[in-house]
Amino acid sequence: MEKPHTKVLVVDDDPALLQLLADYLNRHQYDTLLAPNASDLEARIQRYSPDLIVLDRMMPDGDGAEACRRLRQQGEDIPIILLTAKDETVDRIIGLEAGADDYLGKPFDPRELLARIEAVLRRKKGASALIKDKPVSFGPFVFNPVTRQLHRGDTLIKLTGGEVNLLEALISNPGKPLSRERLLALARDDEEGERNDRAIDIAVLRLRRALEDDPKQPRWIQTVWGVGYRFSP
Repeated sequence: MEKPHTKVLVVDDDPALLQLLADYLNRHQYDTLLAPNASDLEARIQRYSPDLIVLDRMMPDGDGAEACRRLRQQGEDIPIILLTAKDETVDRIIGLEAGADDYLGKPFDPRELLARIEAVLRRKKGASALIKDKPVSFGPFVFNPVTRQLHRGDTLIKLTGGEVNLLEALISNPGKPLSRERLLALARDDEEGERNDRAIDIAVLRLRRALEDDPKQPRWIQTVWGVGYRFSP
């Protein structure tokens, strides 16, 4: 099965610019998602799990820098590139202080945006690789992302491949509520074929049986009503 393309969410109130960037990024093997405003940005992230966001700084419904700041305060670490008609030093500082990974003033050449997207994704991938190489300890458990094994003390906890994928997705987002759709995207395994929300619920139930002293009162994998699940280290 073909590997999924990198998903880029572009948020801008200029329809012409949205279409231009969609055409250009799609030609370079990106799946481009478009949004005319940031009013439901969190919901779009939960639904589509983009790999990077290109976010306009000034929009009729609010400031892109403030939207970026809110995401960072919520623990969202998705890479963000801010766009703005202002290319002054103070505006760049505001954007970076808000948690943006990069900043590009308008007008710009789409080739420069593409180069910045690829640079930010490379940095993100490098940082993630460093984190993923290190075992994660929580309570009496140790998860090794290299061997994909979970131990409780000296005892190996037997998990299926799908359960390991789900555990890794949860551990990689500590304290962050993740919707079932987002978990499906993060824990996907092309060899497992089509999966659905019910499959996530069943995998969570099995993980709780393996991890929790009382699966009915979970300590590690908690239900967030109306959203999905959260790993609470």
